[in-house]
Amino acid sequence: METILLIEDLESLGKILAQALSHAGFHVILVGNGLDGITTLSKGGIDIVVTDLKLPKKNGLEVLRAVKEYAPEIPVILMTAHGSIETAVRAVKEGAYDFITKPFDPDHLIFQIEKALEKKRLLTENLILKESLANQIGFPKIIGTAKSLIEATEKMRKVAQGKTTVLLLGESGTGKDLFARAIHMLSPRHDKPLVTINCAAIPRDLLESELFGHERGAFTGAVGRKIGRFELADKGTLFLDEVGEMDITLQAKLLRVLEEGEVMRVGGTTNVKSDVRLIAATNRDLLTRVAQKEFREDLYHRLNVFQIVIPPLRERREDLPALIDYFIEQISTKLKKEVRGVTAEAMQVLKTHPFTGNVREMQNCIERAIILCEGNWLAPQDLGLTAVHLQDEEVPFTGSLSDASSAAIRTVESRIIKKILAECNGNKSRAAETLQVSYKTLLTKIKDYNIDGHRAE
Repeated sequence: METILLIEDLESLGKILAQALSHAGFHVILVGNGLDGITTLSKGGIDIVVTDLKLPKKNGLEVLRAVKEYAPEIPVILMTAHGSIETAVRAVKEGAYDFITKPFDPDHLIFQIEKALEKKRLLTENLILKESLANQIGFPKIIGTAKSLIEATEKMRKVAQGKTTVLLLGESGTGKDLFARAIHMLSPRHDKPLVTINCAAIPRDLLESELFGHERGAFTGAVGRKIGRFELADKGTLFLDEVGEMDITLQAKLLRVLEEGEVMRVGGTTNVKSDVRLIAATNRDLLTRVAQKEFREDLYHRLNVFQIVIPPLRERREDLPALIDYFIEQISTKLKKEVRGVTAEAMQVLKTHPFTGNVREMQNCIERAIILCEGNWLAPQDLGLTAVHLQDEEVPFTGSLSDASSAAIRTVESRIIKKILAECNGNKSRAAETLQVSYKTLLTKIKDYNIDGHRAE
C-alpha cells in the first residue's frame, strides 16, 4: 500500500480528499501546513506528495523544493486555484509531476496519482535493470587493435568528458550503439539516464510523440499525458539511432529543441526544459541526403559537431581472430557449452567471408555455430558459410594492401549477393534477411556493384 502525504490547510477539503484516497486503497497522512509536511517527509516512508500551492508557514513551491532535495524520485502533484496557474506551471518546470486546478473531481486526482506512481515504479525498475546489466556486462568492450578502430576509440574517449554533440557514422552492425554507451559511461553523466530511440523503427506519425511526448487529447488515442524521450533523458544522454531516416518535417522540430534546449509536448502550450547530451548515429551518407533535400543542412551541421567514423569489419580484418575468440568465450559461457575455438579450416572460411553485416553478423554466425557444434572446436559445417576462392586476375597485385583487400571484398560481396538474389527469385527483402543486412544496405550495395536484373519489391 503506497503512502500519500496530503498537505491541505482547508480542513474540510483535506478530510474529503483523505477519505477518497483511503477508499482508493492508499495510506494517507494529512497535514495542514507546509512546514509540517516537510517535517513528515523527512521521516521517510512517503511515496507521493499531494500539496496545495498556497499554504501557511511553507508554501507548495517550498515543499516541492524540499522534496526534490530530500528524495527527487518522489512525485509531487500541486493543487491550485485558477489564479495561480502560472505559478503551478513554473513548479512543473522545477520538477513537479503535474498540477490540478480547483475545483476538481477526487477521481481525477486519484487518476493522476496512479499515473505518477506508475511512472515512479517504471523508473525504479529501469534503474534496477540498468544496475543489474552494468554488473553483468560491465563497461562496453570494444575489441580490436586495427589503427582505424584505435583512432575512433581515442576520439570517443576524448569527447566523452564534455557535453559536445557526437555524430557516429558507420555501416549497420559496426557497433555504433556500443560507442554511444561507452561515451555515456565515460561522461560526467554516467549516473544519469541513457535513453535510446531508433528513428527507423518507429512510424513517422508516432516518432514525434516518442521524442517530445504529448498531452492528453492531443490526438486520437492520446488518453493521457506521455513523457517523451527528451524529458526522460533530462540531465543524461539521448541516443538517436538511425537519425538519417527521420522525416524532414520532424527534423525542423528536432533542430528547434537542440537550439533552444526546450521541448513542447504535442498538444502542449508550455515549453519544458531539457538538458540532454545528444549522440546521433546513422549508416547513411547525410551529405548526400542534404544534396537530395532529404535532410536539413542546418540540422546536419548541428549534429556534426564531433564526428566519429566506426570502420567496417572488412577494413580491420586483422581483428577477426580476437573477435572470434571473444564471442566464443562469451557465448559458450551463456549457452553452457565447452567450445574452445575454431579449426584451421573454419578460420579460413571466416576470413574469406565478407560479413556485410559486420560485427553483428559475425556474432550471430558464432552463436549459431556454437549451438550446432557437437565437439569442442567449431568446424566449417557448423558455420553454415561457404569459403570463396578468387582467381588471381580478380585481385590486383599492384597498389596498397588495403586496395587489394577492398577489391577482393567487393568481388566476394558481389558474387554472394547475386547468388542469394537468384535463390530468392529476386526478392530483395528475403535476400536482405538471408544476408543479415538491412534492406537499405542491400539496395546500396546492389547499386554500388551494378547488380541488375532483379525486381524491386
